[in-house]
Amino acid sequence: MKEEFLYYVWQYQLFYKSKLKTVHNQEITLLKIGVQNKNAGPDFLNAHIKIGDKTWVGNVEMHVKSSDWYVHNHENDSNYDAVILHVVWEHDVEVFAKNNQPIFTLELKNYIDNDLIIKYNSIVNDSKRWIPCEQQIHQIEPFLLNNWLERLYFERLENKSEFIKELLQKTHFDFEAVLFMQLAKNFGLKINGEAFFKLATSLDFSIIQKVRFDEMQLSALLFGQAGFLDEDVEIPFHNQLRTEYYYLKHKHQLQSIHKSHFQFFRMRPPNFPTIRLAQLINLIHQHQNLFSKIIEIDQKEDFYKLFNVDVLDFWKTHFTFETTSKKSAKKLTKSFVDLLLINTIIPLKFVYLQTKTDFDEETILRLIQQITPEKNSIIDTFSSLQITAKNAMESQALIELKNNYCTKKRCLHCAIGIKLIKNN
Repeated sequence: MKEEFLYYVWQYQLFYKSKLKTVHNQEITLLKIGVQNKNAGPDFLNAHIKIGDKTWVGNVEMHVKSSDWYVHNHENDSNYDAVILHVVWEHDVEVFAKNNQPIFTLELKNYIDNDLIIKYNSIVNDSKRWIPCEQQIHQIEPFLLNNWLERLYFERLENKSEFIKELLQKTHFDFEAVLFMQLAKNFGLKINGEAFFKLATSLDFSIIQKVRFDEMQLSALLFGQAGFLDEDVEIPFHNQLRTEYYYLKHKHQLQSIHKSHFQFFRMRPPNFPTIRLAQLINLIHQHQNLFSKIIEIDQKEDFYKLFNVDVLDFWKTHFTFETTSKKSAKKLTKSFVDLLLINTIIPLKFVYLQTKTDFDEETILRLIQQITPEKNSIIDTFSSLQITAKNAMESQALIELKNNYCTKKRCLHCAIGIKLIKNN
């Protein structure tokens, strides 16, 4: 038995209420069960409970065993002085208030239908399933599922926004600088994301702003900072960048990172860090005040136009400095731009719009719902369970559901889990 099950049973009153009695046979009438407390202190606050012929107003504390009161040292914590009812699964020891009077205790196991416990255990405690409710999730009505997925998506956005807010604090709320850092990280994708982020934070963004008008200078700055210009390569383009970078390095007192941070192994050439960096450079070169532009845009097709980058001619015939290749444009694909929208643009727009008094979540929803759902093992497995993502909002929500609810067995915090157990 877990305390969270007791919280769930109490909150939804899934027990026989008509003949409740304390362990000392005093009648209990629940007038208000209280509001669940997510912070430190008693589990439910401001409850109104009639015990015997007297009505009490105060808090409710819940434990699996009465003795947990002492295990958790509540007797020494003044936050628990206003507890009017101790709700436990098993009463194994008397608990006393500071006036040496026993605290009213309700042993809940005597008032819960055994079928509810069986249903709870069958969903939560089967470790062999990919998700606890995989055999029942298809039964959930679309209205509940859609509302829950929308809420999960905004939970995921909130989680992503924490890191963005940390970066804003460090940059004195320079949204352009934070946009560059986040774009860099996501241009690196999963394998090179941290290396790209390390590159983006290895120099002050003001230096990038000073040289961004000259694409060769900007290339020298960023390829040099990434360590790709450290070695002498007998290629004119490389030598030109190298000479320019040493000038910028001395002028701005820069310290480059080592190119060993960047991985090429087992990567398709279009995703080589050299190509992704060349594309990022062109994007920064093309657009002054890029952050202002992404705030103004709210249509997917307009973002495709904004991210229609080119690369310097050298990169059209190269994937690395050393080797030549068949000439190709090396444009950003729509699927790549979709990833930028999901992981960079929309989270940053979300943080920015939250600072506005007229913030409307529909602005974010309209954009994310235009984007095709991601393809990965989580989305594929949900699809096999008859839960199919129709857009990126739903695929992001399903990832959140799997990682932060299903895997952690947080069924009693999940609208789907609550509904399935409650249907008993």
